[in-house]
Amino acid sequence: MITVLTWIGVGVFGALGAYARFSVAGVVTSRRPSDFPFGTFVVNLTGGSVLGLLTGLAVHGDVLLVFGTGLLGAYTTFSTWMVEAQRLGEDGDWATMWLYLLGSMLAGLATTGLGWIIGHAIR
Repeated sequence: MITVLTWIGVGVFGALGAYARFSVAGVVTSRRPSDFPFGTFVVNLTGGSVLGLLTGLAVHGDVLLVFGTGLLGAYTTFSTWMVEAQRLGEDGDWATMWLYLLGSMLAGLATTGLGWIIGHAIR
């Protein structure tokens, strides 16, 4: 059974994750202005690697719910990734759109797997 304190933790850490996403994406985008959405790309890769780390460490239960679902669920963003890719397609920038879609998937798998390997090695 999930306690009220756990749900409060999910909400609080979810707010922190959303703020962190906004901050990290903003910093990355301002330092590397480009048609390629580097801000969301970096956010999703770093979030995936930390989630892989938590999984490799065998974190479970309420702690995984608060940090995995709350913090990292709010930090990473599937919907922004899709909208940004769709907009690249609308603009006819097909090469960048496919690079963004496939690059995010491949690099996301790699960084998440690396996080899992590191977490598993630490455990």
